[in-house]
Amino acid sequence: MNNILQLKGAFQQRSNDNKPGPRNVPKNSSPITIKKLQSLLNDLQNLGNFWKRQNIIKGCLIDVNYVDVIAKSNRINGFFYSGKEPVNNTVVGARFANEKNPKHVITHYVSSELLAHTIENLKSCIHLISDVFGDSITYEAIDNLRETDIKYDLYNIAKTTFRNIVVDSHYLDRFTIPDNSANTRNQSIITIYKTNIDLVNLMKQIGVDVQPDKIISETTLFLYPDEIVLLAEKAPYLIAMSTEDLSKLSYEDFGEKEKNKTTFKIDSPNGEPIIGVIDTLFDQSVYFSEWVEYKKIISDEIPTTPSDYVHGTSVTSLIVDGPAINPDLDDGCGKFRVRHFGVAAQGQYSAFSIMKAIKEIVASNPDIKVWNLSLGSDREINRNFISPEAAILDKIQHEHDVIFVIAGTNKQDSSLSSEKMIGSPADSINAIVVNSVTRSGNPASYSRKGLVLSFFNKPDVSSYGGDRNEYIWVYSPDGLKPSTGGTSYAAPWITRKVAFLIEILGFSREVAKALIVDAAADWNGVGNNIELAPLLGHGVVPKRIEEIVKSNNDEIKFFISGISEKWDTYTYNLPVPVNNQKHPFVAKATLCYFPSCSVNQGVDYTNTELDVYLGRVVKDGIKSINKNVQSVDDGEKHYVYEGNARRFYRKWDNTKHISESFTDKVVARKAYENGMWGVSVKTKERLSKRVGDGIKFGLVVTLKEINGVNRINDFIRQCELRGWLVNQVDVDNTIEIYNKSNEHLTLDVS
Repeated sequence: MNNILQLKGAFQQRSNDNKPGPRNVPKNSSPITIKKLQSLLNDLQNLGNFWKRQNIIKGCLIDVNYVDVIAKSNRINGFFYSGKEPVNNTVVGARFANEKNPKHVITHYVSSELLAHTIENLKSCIHLISDVFGDSITYEAIDNLRETDIKYDLYNIAKTTFRNIVVDSHYLDRFTIPDNSANTRNQSIITIYKTNIDLVNLMKQIGVDVQPDKIISETTLFLYPDEIVLLAEKAPYLIAMSTEDLSKLSYEDFGEKEKNKTTFKIDSPNGEPIIGVIDTLFDQSVYFSEWVEYKKIISDEIPTTPSDYVHGTSVTSLIVDGPAINPDLDDGCGKFRVRHFGVAAQGQYSAFSIMKAIKEIVASNPDIKVWNLSLGSDREINRNFISPEAAILDKIQHEHDVIFVIAGTNKQDSSLSSEKMIGSPADSINAIVVNSVTRSGNPASYSRKGLVLSFFNKPDVSSYGGDRNEYIWVYSPDGLKPSTGGTSYAAPWITRKVAFLIEILGFSREVAKALIVDAAADWNGVGNNIELAPLLGHGVVPKRIEEIVKSNNDEIKFFISGISEKWDTYTYNLPVPVNNQKHPFVAKATLCYFPSCSVNQGVDYTNTELDVYLGRVVKDGIKSINKNVQSVDDGEKHYVYEGNARRFYRKWDNTKHISESFTDKVVARKAYENGMWGVSVKTKERLSKRVGDGIKFGLVVTLKEINGVNRINDFIRQCELRGWLVNQVDVDNTIEIYNKSNEHLTLDVS
């Protein structure tokens, strides 16, 4: 097998010099009628009357209902424009209406003065269109506004505002008052829309006295049932989302076999990497306890039973010594030390308490880079909002150089025959979420499914975690026991691999995640299969670590780490081997990064988009292997509908896998000009404030020679000639160096 290659070289950076022209509706769209504008005006006037009667907040919360899934560039620009700040700054929430045919509903928070100003502007638009264009205005008329002699001053409206309101109207359905209070009665963690009043004072105006220890973030808090009733009655429009605090754990079952009295022995630890485990309690009497530093987080006043130690001990057994317990699943990663934090007992748990505990645990243990979280809720996730637990984890991962590996949660025996969405915190976007498969690679009987926020691929990957009649062995407080399986026992195998890549091989978390996803994706395209992806993610991760950090002899596998500093981070200097003026390769690539996220943006959760292009260098840039043209600058207009951009190019997804098909019909492709390939990563921001500058990414690329020829030495030589530093990752040599560096030497100073 070929070693994976690490390429080190300078990316070029450039700003986006293209300035968009005047806005217009799509070319073949229907005219904008006065009737539609009048309907929107009636909506706004009704909203104005409603908000005049409210005195809890100083301003107006307004749901903008669109006709489709809307790109950022097609969000309203004329409505609610103050002349000072972008309208996008007023967005405080986003969700999808109509599950089968999703349509954006975006919530804005605006002043009553701005609402009144918008109403007057819309009246002016109606009068102008009626006087100049008749009953409607067309694409052609909008396109010719610069040549049309219109006295805008007579209508008390600016030309740009007129154009923007008209174009906005094409994408709008209606304006409504937010109300997500229907399911709040039994919920206790509430997220409200962000307004200009701080959370404590806002709740006081409603009659709720909130103590600081009940606040999770600036918009999320814990409330008691009577407080929730008061909020829903007095200000239902404030509620963005709600969820239960007390949840049942999604737990694993054990087989009916007697416990196994097999005696295990394990050497003392010798500087092995430490993995963090956040789980139920840990039994310190087990044979590998010397490898585990245990910290009980739950209060000593909470009564515990022996069952409270089973799940956590079993999970940690796989992370420390999984290959010894399951020899047929030996992954080649060795043993790991564990710092185990007992944050919950078996059965119900408090999401609020665990969220606060996780924040404190990660902050106080900065030496741990890889965390395993096999706790999950039996409750299904919300399709329109990220769970508070996942939001906390995403924030931690964005702000700290850590990565969480999370179990995808399980269906219980009573619900095996029905579909069930995954439970929190398996909706964490930045984490690696793991589902379970059988030994044949099929989804386990207890598998729950994504997608998250109707779009993000969760789970990310799958691994073997046992199933009915296919036991996986774990070491519990009672000794070696067979489990009928669960995602809790699939996740540790991925955690071990991620820790190996980061702690032993020294890769960044971005590269580690990309390698895991890329290895699972293989050439089969599971991640794009609408039936399998919600259950398997991008696919099943190979058992052995060598299959992740090596490639077949007919493949060239390399990775590049980069930092996005401007709009385009690129290189046109990849010398993919040429044979007879053609490239005899197909290619695939995986890009991973850890963006900041905004829970108040609802379904538009990730703030930064990295759009990846890989392929042959042509005159105008890169001819990407997945035909991506979203940001191609070749003198032509390439309009991609937002729904298609998300579906085909994973727009706004922080894990992107692109691939060409490898079939018997594939042929070598023409080598253009100098025969170079290129990579381009273009950065886009959801919000007006740039938060993606300096964001790190990891890119894994695999080139497969279609004739089975090993061309890796040619590739290495050509890369070095063009200034790349090429490091062949030799796993065996790296392990030996790591072990030597961690040896404890005794010096004779006599």
